[in-house]
Amino acid sequence: MPVTEFLERNARLYGDEVALVELNPAERDTRRYSWKEYELIETSRTAPYRREITWSVFDEKANRFANMLLSRGVKKGDKVGILMYNCLEWLPIYFGVLKTGAIAVPFNFRYDADEILYCVELSEADVVVFGPEFIGRMEANAERLARGRMLIYVGDNCPPFAESYRELVADCSSKSPNIPLSEDDYGAIYFSSGTTGFPKAILHKHLSLTQAAEMEQKHHGQGRNDTFLCIPPLYHTGAKFHWMGSLVAGSRAVLLKGAKPADILSAMSDEHCTIAWLLVPWAQDILDALDRGDLKLSDYNLSQWRLMHIGAQPVPPSLIKRWKEYFPKHDYDTNYGLSESTGPGCVHLGVENIHKVGAIGVPGYRWECKIVDEQGNIVKQGDVGELCVKGPGVMTCYYNNPEATAEVLRDGWLYTGDMAMQDADGFIFLVDRKKDVIVSGGENIYPVQIEDFIRTCDKVKDVAVIGLPDRRLGEITAAIIEVKEGYTCTKEDIEELCLGLPRYKRPKEIIFETIPRNATGKIEKPKLRKMHGADNLVAKENMG
Repeated sequence: MPVTEFLERNARLYGDEVALVELNPAERDTRRYSWKEYELIETSRTAPYRREITWSVFDEKANRFANMLLSRGVKKGDKVGILMYNCLEWLPIYFGVLKTGAIAVPFNFRYDADEILYCVELSEADVVVFGPEFIGRMEANAERLARGRMLIYVGDNCPPFAESYRELVADCSSKSPNIPLSEDDYGAIYFSSGTTGFPKAILHKHLSLTQAAEMEQKHHGQGRNDTFLCIPPLYHTGAKFHWMGSLVAGSRAVLLKGAKPADILSAMSDEHCTIAWLLVPWAQDILDALDRGDLKLSDYNLSQWRLMHIGAQPVPPSLIKRWKEYFPKHDYDTNYGLSESTGPGCVHLGVENIHKVGAIGVPGYRWECKIVDEQGNIVKQGDVGELCVKGPGVMTCYYNNPEATAEVLRDGWLYTGDMAMQDADGFIFLVDRKKDVIVSGGENIYPVQIEDFIRTCDKVKDVAVIGLPDRRLGEITAAIIEVKEGYTCTKEDIEELCLGLPRYKRPKEIIFETIPRNATGKIEKPKLRKMHGADNLVAKENMG
């Protein structure tokens, strides 16, 4: 069934219950709230600005937006872009788009003006909905963006090149438009993270969206009494489809703006959250703050917190070991996925398999996996190859890019570009991105293995290993290291640590600087290679 039916069911069955809460710690509220024993009580702590909507209001807002779009000629198969920070309007707008039969197209809020224009034109968006933070970026190309296209502004003081969302939906019906939908209809276009160049537009059917929602609830067992803390941007498949487990369960979720450790723990405590999905840097920041004594667990009510899960990037086992020292009763899980597989979960560790920390897991609900060599043959167990996945969440195609589609979709299998191996128990371990593998003196070196090793150093906050060109060996390994606040770490410290690695894996260059990560927590290795001249040197070697 289409994923919109879960929203309509929740409005019927749980209409008066809170569906979504928005918390913005950057703005303060005169009202003060806290959760204790499931009872709302007043607290003296200064509270962040807070808004909430019930399931019935959520559904009504989606219907109003859908009916407005339909009145303006939007029809099944049209595309509606969404360029907004996380807020209470985001998901009703998304579901309103789906209810019309149109295709929702979320945009990365880090895009600059030209990247926005590029993605709008690539996806052939007929409408773009944007928030106040993007007025300048939209205005830079307003004439071209508005050409044959409706621009809708969500916020106060609507700019002259757009129409006001509030005014447009004010008099629209709150009843369902009842547009017939099936799982075979197209539902969304997501964009690749862009870590390997310009993003590609990833087209999914409603089948993918429903699969992701049902799988998330299956994997993490969301029930009616759970509350999910959502921090990552909703344009990203990881955030949205982890939240959709709450949609399937009919349970509450909290949208937190910002990711400061104190804000995360306050939200978990005040809103009585039971589940949080964190990115590695956020979990690391929480642990570092606890280590320094900047945060004290005794200041928060966290007894209800049952599950912490991480995804979007390889998870260092050392991080989870440290987490369990502070939170011994937490279930832990990790999911592997990519936007081409409708986000997280095509490979899934499972809370019962914490003894396999370091693995990304086994095939997720309704998924198949295989690991193949360059010729597409399945490799022997224990050997490294490219991870391929197959299931109901695989994309239809890269929109308007048949060549790129043919490279990654073969006989229903999605070739992920990630190198992996499977152990004797059937658990899959991510080794590295295929394009990030370093070939030094004929040896394949997988940066993630070195990164995990260096992270065992108490002084290291973050690390990225890249290849730098070398005339003799082809490439050498370089470790870029970000040191924890308040610590001193030297080249000699890292060299001594790395004596525990095989000689060919030891970094030949050690560089201390901040590690750049994108909005979904992935290390931006192309940016690092460019910063350190690797791309230019490779080009020169190829020409010479």
